[in-house]
Amino acid sequence: MIKKWLAALLAGALFATGLVVSGMTQPTKVIGFLNVAGIADPVRFGAWDASLAFVMGGALCVTLLAFAITPRPGRKPWLAESFQMPSRRDIDARLLAGAVLFGIGWGLVGYCPGPAIASLLTGGLDAIIFIASLALGMAAAKRFTA
Repeated sequence: MIKKWLAALLAGALFATGLVVSGMTQPTKVIGFLNVAGIADPVRFGAWDASLAFVMGGALCVTLLAFAITPRPGRKPWLAESFQMPSRRDIDARLLAGAVLFGIGWGLVGYCPGPAIASLLTGGLDAIIFIASLALGMAAAKRFTA
């Protein structure tokens, strides 16, 4: 049990460090990356910030490595009794609506949940407001869609 907790703590700390170092906790940097109109007309729309594309490329490399060393199905994972795989594979209206809301929120505010939580360590009011709004939205969704 302690191994699971330590592994989760280490993974979370490593993830948060990566978010901070890469600039994903800076909403202006994220919004600059999402500003694809700046590719065509930087004077009118502002410059496009391509630096997060390298962050995504680095994350892809880490993911490919993780998949390469992950035990194959039918074998036991390192720190669990079994693999926990989702059973649903369909795309429904709730999934699409959630993806749209996530994208709109990310584009407007420049935060997604992981970087916002990491940003709480810096004490930014915008991150606190985002997390409070996220919690309120999750509670509302649970109440009205259950």
